This record gives sequence, C-alpha cells and structure tokens, in this order.
Amino acid sequence: MKELDKEKMGLFIAQLRREKEATQKELADRLYVSDKAVSKWERGLSVPDISLLLPLAEILGVTTTELLRGERFTKPQLEVEQVEELVAGAIHLTQGEQRKKEKKRRLLWKGIWILCAIVAAVQVGFLWAFAIPAEALETYVLLVEGLTLGFSGFFCFFAKEHLPNYYDNNAISAYSDGIFRMNLPGVRLTNQNWPHIINVGRCWLLAVSVVFPGLYLLVRRAFPGNGELAISLFASLSFFIPMIWVGKRYE
Repeated sequence: MKELDKEKMGLFIAQLRREKEATQKELADRLYVSDKAVSKWERGLSVPDISLLLPLAEILGVTTTELLRGERFTKPQLEVEQVEELVAGAIHLTQGEQRKKEKKRRLLWKGIWILCAIVAAVQVGFLWAFAIPAEALETYVLLVEGLTLGFSGFFCFFAKEHLPNYYDNNAISAYSDGIFRMNLPGVRLTNQNWPHIINVGRCWLLAVSVVFPGLYLLVRRAFPGNGELAISLFASLSFFIPMIWVGKRYE
C-alpha cells in the first residue's frame, strides 16, 4: 500500500487555496469544518477525512488523485492500481487518526467517570454522617448511585463508538454488548445517531450521580416518604428521555 506524503499534500492544499485567494476560514466554511482542521492539513499534521476529498478537490480545482499525490499531473494519468493504492492509503491514514481521537476521548471520559464516582462517594459518606438510616441509604441513594455509575461506567469504559454496518441497513432499536442490554423504543439506531446517544447518556448519568445525593437530602426533608420514592424512580429512569430525544433528532 502506497503511503501518503502528508507534508507534500498539505503544502499542495495551501498552494491551491492561495491560488483561489481564499483564507483558511473561507475554505473551512465551504467544507463545514473548522479553520484549525484546514491549518492541520496544510501543516501536514493530518489529512482530510475520506468523505471530504471529493468536495475539497472540486473547490480547489484538481482531481482527487492529484490532491492525494500533492501535485498536478503533467504526464498521462496514473494506472488504476496506483490510484487504488493512493485511495487505500488515504483511508488507512484517516482511520488511524480516527482511532487516535477515539482513544483520547475514551481516556477523557474515564477520568471524568472516576472524578464523578469520587464526588458521589464523598456525598454518600456525608449523608451517612447526617444520620440517614442505613435502610434509606440502601433503598434509595445507593441503588440510584449504583445504577447511574454502572450504566455510565459502561458508556465511558466499554461502549463501542461505532455500530456494526447492519444497523445502518435495518430498523433496529435495541443494542446489546455482552451482559449489557438497551432498548430505545421508536428510535432506529444508526452510526449517525449512536455517538450522540452514548454521549448524552454519559453526561446525563454522571450528572445525576453527582447531583442526586444532595437532591435526595432536600426531598427527604421537604417531602418524606413518597417524595423519596418519586425522586429515586425519576433519577433511575430519566436518562432514557434525553437518549430517545437525541436519537430521534439525529436518526
């Protein structure tokens, strides 16, 4: 497989952009990316996503093969095999960069989960110090904390960033991975909405795990009895609401 010369390609993009008398921001706006992304391309730090090659080549007035080669053709065009090698190299490079980004995001979410778990544990200890009965702690607080930190832990540590291809070709609303099972009624899971679903799941569940102990204490004092049960049920099941909403929005 032919390796792409990222630096050569970047210099070529910068040259073509200047010939068009366009700024990095103007080029970025036409491609719906950030000017930082364009800057990285031109400095040879990264390459455009495979989906951007065709529109980028059209804007700059060259072929995709010339773009990948980082030069205009002055000789007869490449053989089919050479073109395929260039495209394969671009795909391989793009996928490698995508995996690096996903790894960084995963590490970030792991750190956030650990921090939230520590904050939640401190708050539970605070409630115990406030002489909240052990039965109430187990029935309400520890149950909710276990559910929210358990589900968010799966999303932060183990959930796959991409669904198998058959999800995109079929109407499937359920997801399973090992012992984990999840069903979002009325939502067709695809690779278009899945990243948004797991992100909103992470955010909502971690927020609930941090907020719930203090909220429980307030409700216990203001509405003893039924109030504790109601807030616990809502906290345990409410994460389905934003996940279904965002799933339908990006379906």
